[in-house]
Amino acid sequence: MKFGGILVGSENPDRLKEYYTKLFGKPTFEDSAYFGWQFGEGGISFGPHSEVKGKNREPGRVIWNLETPDVQGEFAKLKGKGATVVKEPYDPAENSGMLITTFADPDGNYFQLMSPMDAAMMETAQQMASKR
Repeated sequence: MKFGGILVGSENPDRLKEYYTKLFGKPTFEDSAYFGWQFGEGGISFGPHSEVKGKNREPGRVIWNLETPDVQGEFAKLKGKGATVVKEPYDPAENSGMLITTFADPDGNYFQLMSPMDAAMMETAQQMASKR
C-alpha cells in the first residue's frame, strides 16, 4: 500500500479554499466540488460532506503535517499570509533539534509544520511516546 492523502470534509469548503489558497497558492487540483494541494507524494483535499456541520470540536484528533527543514522561515511566511497560529515553533523534546508549529484553519482543523525526522529524531519521538 501507499498513502495517497487526506480528504477533509466541510460545511463551507469555499471558506477553506480561500484560506489555504492564501497560504499555498492556487490548488494543484480542483473540480466542481473538491480541491487540494499535492505535497510531495501525498496530498490534502477539501470538499463538501453531508455529515460535517460547523467547526471541528476536536481539532487535535487528526492533524496533518508538512515537513520542512526551515520551520522558522516557513512559519514566518505562513503567519505573514494570515495563517491562524495555534502554537509558535517549539522543540517537542529538549534539545532534540526538531521544531513543530501548529496552525488552525477556519473550520478549526489543525495542521503543522515540522522538521524532517531522521533516525535519531524518530528514536527520540518513540522514547517520548513510550513515557506517556
